[in-house]
Amino acid sequence: MNRTSAARLAAAALLATGAATALSVPAIADPAAPYGTTASDTESYPAELLQAVQRDLGLNAEQARVRLASDTRSGETEAKVRGVLGDAFAGAWIDSATGKLTVGVTDAAQSDTVRAHGAEPKVVPFSQRALIGTKATLDTLTAPQAITGWRVDDTSNSVVVEVNRHVRDAAADAFLATAKAVSPSVRVVEVESSPTTLYDIRGGDAYYINGTSRCSIGFAVSGGFVTAGHCGRVGATTTGYNRVSQGTFRGSSFPGNDYAWVATNSSWTPRPWVNRYNGTNVIVRGSSEAAVGATICRSGSTTGWHCGTVQAKNSTVNYPQGTVYGLTRTNVCAEPGDSGGSWVAGTSFGQAQGVTSGGSGNCSSGGTTYFQPVNEILSVYGLRLTVG
Repeated sequence: MNRTSAARLAAAALLATGAATALSVPAIADPAAPYGTTASDTESYPAELLQAVQRDLGLNAEQARVRLASDTRSGETEAKVRGVLGDAFAGAWIDSATGKLTVGVTDAAQSDTVRAHGAEPKVVPFSQRALIGTKATLDTLTAPQAITGWRVDDTSNSVVVEVNRHVRDAAADAFLATAKAVSPSVRVVEVESSPTTLYDIRGGDAYYINGTSRCSIGFAVSGGFVTAGHCGRVGATTTGYNRVSQGTFRGSSFPGNDYAWVATNSSWTPRPWVNRYNGTNVIVRGSSEAAVGATICRSGSTTGWHCGTVQAKNSTVNYPQGTVYGLTRTNVCAEPGDSGGSWVAGTSFGQAQGVTSGGSGNCSSGGTTYFQPVNEILSVYGLRLTVG
């Protein structure tokens, strides 16, 4: 949001983060393809999408098409392998160099199962269930401000706890000692900055809260839209980008979560669109979740349209206003006012992923941004996503 000087100071805080079972190896007809393959069999993508991915990921047009198609297949493969491996599943991620889906397994005997699905196995010590359990234990702790958050990191088979090295103190060290005692899977990483809230009914468009602060719309739903919880409390009123009376916050949760929904008046019509800020829209088709390592783009009213990759899911982020759980971490930039905005992935970026929560950095030097997954918001409030 854009608030008074006191709120601008806070803008440096949110953006508005086992036992294996023996299984038979199934025959898989459509294995995940690596980035190195041609795009002759991939779907056609709008030029604007390809341009954004090329710009932000440093790819040419052919590489962008191949990557987007491969990301979609990888997400489908991950869902299948997860179900087959059960407790032996230890996470999945897209290799940044090859574009091939890698699947962690705790039982080497399951490697052929992974290969049969067209993915590359990696034998690791901790199952994803064990890592999630460790993170859940950390979620019961109260973190000092120097601790910026924690998450399950599939690629390193660990639970990463981040600490801001510039403000690390005795309280932070005590927390880290407690965290490491929970499990040998806990790994400490020092970071340069802390995530912050960005106070700043087409997804990505601006709206104003109580006539003073600005955030961005996430996605249209029947009767209104979803956005970030830190943007407004229940009962707060909103006006649209044009300052016309728009609606009221009917649900809001922050901290703990970072989601909200706004019921709009009859002057506003929900549309299945996300603003690309180039005169065109993404058409929202659904909300299938993208894999770790997949390409993802976001829309916000301050910095527009930017893309990057999914780095981790179910991240815990320790903001100055309180801890938020279950966020997805990305390497996409964002700035104040982008809070609440749309995240999309998949074919033609038609799959809604979440709404901007917070992060660190900016769109000049780059940064880390977290989003609140959209499916949780829809489920909690019983909302129906507007799709085209």
